[in-house]
Order: sequence, then structure tokens, then C-alpha cells
Amino acid sequence: MELKRKIAMVAATLAVAAGAGQFIQNGLGVQFGQGATAKAPAVAEMAPEPQEIVPLAAGMGPMPSLGAIQSQDVLPAPILPDTAFAPTAAPLMAPATATAEVATDGPVDGKCDASLDAIAIDHAMLELTLIAPCHVSERVVVRHGGLTITAMTSESGALFAVIPGMEASGAVSVLFADGNAVETAAPLPDLAQYRRFAVQWMADDAFQLNAFENGAGFGQTGHVNAEHTQRPMPNIPTKGGYLSVLGDRTSPMPMLAEVYTYPSNATETVDLTIEASVTKATCDRELLGEVLLSEAGEVTKTDLTMTTPTCDAVGDVLVLNNPLPDLKLAASN
Repeated sequence: MELKRKIAMVAATLAVAAGAGQFIQNGLGVQFGQGATAKAPAVAEMAPEPQEIVPLAAGMGPMPSLGAIQSQDVLPAPILPDTAFAPTAAPLMAPATATAEVATDGPVDGKCDASLDAIAIDHAMLELTLIAPCHVSERVVVRHGGLTITAMTSESGALFAVIPGMEASGAVSVLFADGNAVETAAPLPDLAQYRRFAVQWMADDAFQLNAFENGAGFGQTGHVNAEHTQRPMPNIPTKGGYLSVLGDRTSPMPMLAEVYTYPSNATETVDLTIEASVTKATCDRELLGEVLLSEAGEVTKTDLTMTTPTCDAVGDVLVLNNPLPDLKLAASN
């Protein structure tokens, strides 16, 4: 697939994608997902036709699990504006069976008890409601099926979020800064109807996920990304895929993710790329992340490493093509 931008040499690697095509391009800038109060990220205008394409050198490097990093609770609880995140909108439906566990540390009178509820809604999504009156305006870590993202509670200690289901049990946990956590679960019986591919990262190690459906080119109809998420409408079946942008980037040490959802019974082909913009914060170092694949409610996790060029290349974009060469998103007939 031809992306309409100038290509230059860098180094990028995905642990399971040795031998996969990797390129660097100029002229594309992407901002990343914030809370529900923020607008969708913007993608820059297309640049001129590529002049040359140079295969990149491949390398490998281990990374610490984001699931492990998230447990850091040394950060003070900042007082930030009321921020909620809701990556995709979905109608409220009858709740699935969900059992919430309540954090027990707090006064005897129970004023500091925290509760977490989950409801399985349309498109195998999970609608979360956190009530934590003693954790106001606080950074929390939401975990589900390998996804690890941060959010900020409101001034009353509440959080409302919608996340894509990754594993069939629908188990979710929320970790507070003091190390306490609450858990719940809402089974997702329709998760087998979807396949989900995600990339997640921390802070400045930012990545962008692109899906090109039915041979679409960059910026054309069928190009799904953070600017054009193709978010499904309530109670309307989806034909192609859509993107969920997760996490609150205003939180301290933000942990963010993008998740592409695709119907399991679709027949269209899909090409995936992972991009990383070269900025003053990301140049001349390694960017670390994780890639998740959810199929039939089973999740596979892989480390992602991209080595950026020197800071003379600020403004360029690293592109990793076919992050999972064996991934077949189109159903075989």
C-alpha cells in the first residue's frame, strides 16, 4: 500500500514481526487520545508523493510489561480538572451479571468504600462506573484483558468509561495511587463476533494505529485511525472496523492505547500499520510499547520497540507495516 509521504531511513522493530516491512515517512503528525472532554486527535494533511523507500534495519529489545509499570503508586494525587474518558459511545443495555469487590481500607463507617460496576453493552464493550469518594481528582489505572490505561477521577471521586472488551470474562480492575484496588466482571458472550488489535504505550512513547480496509489509501474512505475512528452508531450493525482511543493523557505518567475492532465474519481485507512521530521528546532513543491481539476472547501480548533517528529527523514518522504478518483479519471462505 502506498502512503503519500516522503520516506527516510530509521530503525523499528516488533518482537513478533522480524522480517516485517518497516519504513520512515515525512510529513504526518498525529496527536493522541485524551479524555471524553477532548476532541478526537488530529491527523496532519497528506504530504507529496514518496520519493524513495528504504527498508529498515531490524533489531530486538525487551521491554518491561506495562502491567508491571502501572503498579507504581509513588505519584501524589494531583488536583486536576474534572476529566472523564469515554473512547466510544454506546447505548445503555440490560446489565450482564457483574460482581463488584469493594476496597476495605477506610473508616469504619464506610465513607471511603469504593465500588466498581461493569455492564456489557453493544459491540462487546464494557461500560464502567467507579464510585470512590476518598479518591477525588486522582490518577487511577484501569486494567482489562491486557489493556492498561490511566484515567482521572472527578472532584467527587467518580469515573465513567467505556472500553472495548478483550477477553470473554469481562474482568476489570481499577488501581488507586495508594495501592488499593477494586474489581468486577461482566461476561461478554458476543465477543467471539469481533477481533481486536491494540497498541499501548506510556507517556511520550506514543504510537498511532492505522487500518486500511479494502485496499484504501492514506486519507481515503476505509482508512481508519484516531482522526477517523468510524465509531459505530447505537443499535446499527457495523460493516467495517472502528477504532477506540483510550486513556487520559492529562494524567501523570499517562498510559494510553488505541484498539482496532473488526467483525470476525467480515470478508474485506485489512492492512495494519503502527506509526510513531519523531518529536523532540522521542528522537534519538527507543520507544517502548505493547501490541495486543484478541481473538475469540483469547489475548496475545507482544512487546513493541522502535528506535528513532537523531533529532535532526524531528517531524518524520516511523511506520511499521504488517505488525503481525500472520494476522488474517478477513474471514477465510
